[in-house]
Formats: sequence, structure tokens, C-alpha cells
Amino acid sequence: MADITFPTGSDIYLEVNGRRLAVAQGYKAKTTKESRYVEAFGSKEPVGTIDGKTRHVVELTRVRVTGASPADGVDFYALRDFNVVIVRPDRKIIYSGCQWSDIYEAAQTGDLIFETVTLVASKRLEVEA
Repeated sequence: MADITFPTGSDIYLEVNGRRLAVAQGYKAKTTKESRYVEAFGSKEPVGTIDGKTRHVVELTRVRVTGASPADGVDFYALRDFNVVIVRPDRKIIYSGCQWSDIYEAAQTGDLIFETVTLVASKRLEVEA
């Protein structure tokens, strides 16, 4: 019987300058494209379509900052142009050029957790593992 490996929380992380800054327990990703129809004068149906802008929105859940303390001077709210890496058994998905758009924060004593972080990414890349 073949071994099946599923992604775990440590397989979803935020990366800044090659350094793993936070891990997430789960994610949702939505990519949309502003495609348009090409109309021809006198035609009842479109004659084609044209690609438009592609937008990537990623929502990370149960995000926990790792390897950083307040003494490190890391300000999560000031982060810009970071990567989100999702490791799957057969490939890596990398969202780059990320900016956060929404943070819902919750924490217990002595632990810093961002419950949900929504971000937008400029690029999405899949790399074989």
C-alpha cells in the first residue's frame, strides 16, 4: 500500500527574505480573472474572449508567528512584499508579492496568534517538489 502524505499546518507558512516568519493551520485561496467578451457588429454571440487582470486572494487561518519575538523588531502589521508558501506532497505553491488586507487577531496569555489573515498576492507559482 502506498503512503499518502497530506499537508499539515507546518506546510503553510509566511516567508520574508527567505526566513519563515509564521505558520498557518489552514488556507483558502481564490483566483479571479477579469475576462471580457469580444463583440462583432451585427453578431448575436461573442466572437471570442480576452484575458484580463488576474487577482489572487488568500485567507490563512490559525496563523502563529514563529521564530520571532518582540525583541526581533518584527512588526507583522508593517509587512509588505512577502511570500506565502503552501507545500503539498507533489509540489509547492508560492504566492509572492503579498500584502495583507485584513487581520483578525486573538491570543492567549504569552502566545501571539493571528486567527485569520487575508492577503492579496501579485503572483502565483507552482513548483514541483
